[in-house]
Amino acid sequence: MLRKMVRSSSLHSVGYDYMSESIEIEFKDGSVYQYAGVSPSVYKGLMKAFPSYGEYFDQHIKGQYPGSKIQ
Repeated sequence: MLRKMVRSSSLHSVGYDYMSESIEIEFKDGSVYQYAGVSPSVYKGLMKAFPSYGEYFDQHIKGQYPGSKIQ
């Protein structure tokens, strides 16, 4: 999945697959997680959350969707 770099203190890049509705997030520490069942509107909200990408992630994705570490 292609990811776009974001300016954030905690996130490095974010990618989204519309077919599977999954989001992939690379964190500053190099770890990559994928979250399933994330609606396009949540992804778009994250991408518009500058400068608070990490806060949006914590409030709208983390703990809300099943995630797994892929790297």
